[in-house]
Amino acid sequence: MTSVVTAGGISVTIRGAVVDESETVLDRLVSDGVPGSLTSRNAKLWGPDAAPLAARRLGWLDLPETSRSLRDRLAGPAGAAAGLDRIVLAAAGGAALAAEAICRKAGAELTVLDTTDPHEVSGALSGDLSRTLVVVADDGVEADSVRRVFGRAFSEAGLGGAEAAHRFLVVADEGSDLAHAAEEAGHHLVLAEPDVGDRFGALGARSLVPAALAGVDVDALLDEATGFAATLRQPYENPALALGAALGSSALGVRDKLVIADHGSGLAGLAGWAEQLVAGAMGKDGRGLLPVVVESADAPGFELADDLRRVILGRRPDEPGAGREAGVSVAGPLGAQFLLWEYAVAVASRVTGVNPFDAPDVRASRESTEALLRSEEGAAPTVVRRPPELVEDAVEVHAPEDALRGARTLGEALETILADVPGGGYLAVLAYLDRSGDAAAAALRPLLAARGGKVRRHPAPVTFGWGPRYLHTAGQYHKGGPPNGAFLQITGAVTGDVPVPGRPYSLGELQLAQAFGDLRVLRALGRPAVRLHLRDRAAGLAQLAAALA
Repeated sequence: MTSVVTAGGISVTIRGAVVDESETVLDRLVSDGVPGSLTSRNAKLWGPDAAPLAARRLGWLDLPETSRSLRDRLAGPAGAAAGLDRIVLAAAGGAALAAEAICRKAGAELTVLDTTDPHEVSGALSGDLSRTLVVVADDGVEADSVRRVFGRAFSEAGLGGAEAAHRFLVVADEGSDLAHAAEEAGHHLVLAEPDVGDRFGALGARSLVPAALAGVDVDALLDEATGFAATLRQPYENPALALGAALGSSALGVRDKLVIADHGSGLAGLAGWAEQLVAGAMGKDGRGLLPVVVESADAPGFELADDLRRVILGRRPDEPGAGREAGVSVAGPLGAQFLLWEYAVAVASRVTGVNPFDAPDVRASRESTEALLRSEEGAAPTVVRRPPELVEDAVEVHAPEDALRGARTLGEALETILADVPGGGYLAVLAYLDRSGDAAAAALRPLLAARGGKVRRHPAPVTFGWGPRYLHTAGQYHKGGPPNGAFLQITGAVTGDVPVPGRPYSLGELQLAQAFGDLRVLRALGRPAVRLHLRDRAAGLAQLAAALA
């Protein structure tokens, strides 16, 4: 059985058993009047406890129209920054991922720094500073550190106080500490929407400002969203409601993993943005739907299993080839897809009974990191002094006592890790490395997925995330979702550290504190977690790949 819902430039195709499972949920959503209530910004849709926060987080529904004023709001700062055509975005979470996806679709240059890796930040610092404008779109430790590091770099490049200050544009809520700090420092300031959170703000100022400065026609993106927005109130022929029902029914049942593969959509980065939205909004209270982004429909881990729901991005319903058997296919332009997924996830969260707008479990890792940075000896000694359970050439294996069960080689240790994933669970690879210089780390996901198929009768899904990026994306699910995850964290030696001006730590120490802080939280929750430390990053990654090949 196949159901195809097409409207507003979006096509959602649902196949097989998913149709029957989601139709009951869809009928209930329609009978409850959810389409009209959501588009009318009814904050009570997720229960009384969620209503106060939801009332301050539903502005994303209006962004296709309200963001039209962005051109005027940006005119002054953009004019003052004329000639600065190398845009660096210091942000985290949904804003960073949406801006990255928008610029990749448009072919615009944007350097996204949602990291504390000193190698990656040094690479950005080595670019042409005479052309560089830094957009700061949140007040987290990553963005704050990047702002401080670039401030020093501008000063060392000979820029005076006012000139250096004008190399920063801050996007912040009116009256926030970040806005006040920007005004005091003399930075350009663009006010963000007061009722839009980061997770659902793909069409808001935090994402569109850096994209617009990078040369993207954001009005065209908003046109795509506007063309789709009219369908959201409809009880039928509503692709977003159909997708929300499919996601919600999956999360209620045994298929609590959402495997996402791109099949020629031309929307590079959309899957990563959707991952943060689905995991962050739905992964809490022991419930959720885990997104598993794979490289293609042919990649290890995409094959059908009882606990997997598979989504193809970009496929037409009548198109032959790999992935045709996926349970859900989604096609349409990027602006409309942002709105599609936000609406669908809000609906699915109502189905599962969670508040999509909070992040109750993200705070634990942040507080653990802060405690390490306040410790008397600092973060780095706390981590390094613990001896590894196994050392093989460039790779150290750090694990709780007896976790490796006598493994004598790196290959045996990796097989033990795969074998110990809880039944019905997943393995998450968390790489605190350089996304550019250590890009080979991402290739470990399909290698682990393929090896898992040989180690286990029913191989576990394998996800991959860059640290600390994942803390603001799937990190909420890892701590707040179903307790069936296992974790393989990867850290690497730092050969050129970067001090953080005004802070008693370097980027390398901060990065290691974030890694170890999250590891402590995961282990405190009883999650199996092993850390691999690469004494030499390139050699260690090659060694891991060889051990898994």
